[in-house]
Amino acid sequence: MSGTSTVVPPRFPRPGHLVPRSGPSATLRPLSGHHHAVPGVSSTAAVPAPPAARIAPPPVGRHRIAPPLPDDRPRPKRKDGKRDLPPTAADAMRVTVLIPAHNEAKQITETIASLRGQERPPDQIVVIVDNCTDATAAFAQLCGVEIVGTRDNKHKKAGALNQVLDRLLPILGPDDAIMVMDADSALDPGFIRHGVSYLATGRYAAVGGTFTGKAGGGAVGMFQRNEYARYARDVRRLQGKALVLTGTATIFRATTLQEVVAARRDGRLPGPPHAYDVRVLTEDNELTLAILHLGFRILCPRECTLTTEVMPTWRQLARQRLRWKRGALENLVDYGWTPITRPYWGRQLLSLIGIIVITAYLASLAYSAIWLGGVKLIPLWAGVTVIFMIERVVSVRQRGALQMALASTIVVEMTFDVFLQMVQAHAFWQAAWRKERKW
Repeated sequence: MSGTSTVVPPRFPRPGHLVPRSGPSATLRPLSGHHHAVPGVSSTAAVPAPPAARIAPPPVGRHRIAPPLPDDRPRPKRKDGKRDLPPTAADAMRVTVLIPAHNEAKQITETIASLRGQERPPDQIVVIVDNCTDATAAFAQLCGVEIVGTRDNKHKKAGALNQVLDRLLPILGPDDAIMVMDADSALDPGFIRHGVSYLATGRYAAVGGTFTGKAGGGAVGMFQRNEYARYARDVRRLQGKALVLTGTATIFRATTLQEVVAARRDGRLPGPPHAYDVRVLTEDNELTLAILHLGFRILCPRECTLTTEVMPTWRQLARQRLRWKRGALENLVDYGWTPITRPYWGRQLLSLIGIIVITAYLASLAYSAIWLGGVKLIPLWAGVTVIFMIERVVSVRQRGALQMALASTIVVEMTFDVFLQMVQAHAFWQAAWRKERKW
């Protein structure tokens, strides 16, 4: 943070060191009596300084503090060849929420409020204040959550999470869950309750959410909301079998992340021995691949929903999507050709085919307009146009009659589709020529 006001760097208790807590959703008490100024809060206000990032381990008699399970411990498998985790009682699970935040003063209170309003509130909420120059820490502090400041973090969100997880994971047991969510997201009330119920069965190693876009952003915001609605529809049709556990909100069994760290340390997974790989552009996509390569299942159930921020300008959206698309491609290069990555490589091939098709389609329209004196679609392209229109209309119907009407005009939706194809082509080009990675 700017000036002389800093967030106390992480200092975690040793395994076995217990700190009393007052209840499942109570604010954690600062473990020291130090107070200092926080940007955005008057120095005369009676607001305590952010606590020294000491996260309480599970209480005595309820959870066993355990190290990661040995790699050679047998795991139950089902007919699909996937591994199960030990089942537990849903009401016995302890949920710790980690919210990495960089200059999120405008949205952090809404995010925390959505956690406070859960049907099954989390046991602990930790805001990871990462190189902030605004009042994120002050607003989070006024909401009564614990605050952790990063130290010399140069790896964005992944680095901020690793600084906490490196010290938190060794003191967690098999009944613990870690939820990671973006500071600009807001959960629907049943998210944690349903997510924990799925995790407790032992069948799933992690549960993610499907999201809709928040209001704002004008036309570019509208396109994103339509896109997110289509994504959620696709996930529901696949009965929650999503390809990615998105960073918007995902709950992990702590054992899952412990095994990821152990596998990276042993060289069975790429990346340094942390939960998140700081080398990549899309840390959530990479972590998904890591979990799947360990033989676990993931799920994005219809009950786990949330809203998230949309990019307000075309430039910001282009930067975001370029990072997503290039990052996903480079994640696949890291993992190579495996039974897990084959469907992902297939999606990349379909994206390449889509670029070729849309280029040929637009070229044929330009040729007709310039050389033939008017647009004259041949039957093939007329059929493509009709199929595109029907798909656009049907897939956005949950957004209402107005969006369906706009989709039927073709031109409106085609604008956004061409934009995405251009970004995808740029991502292919950057990856092929190994251009410098930019966040």
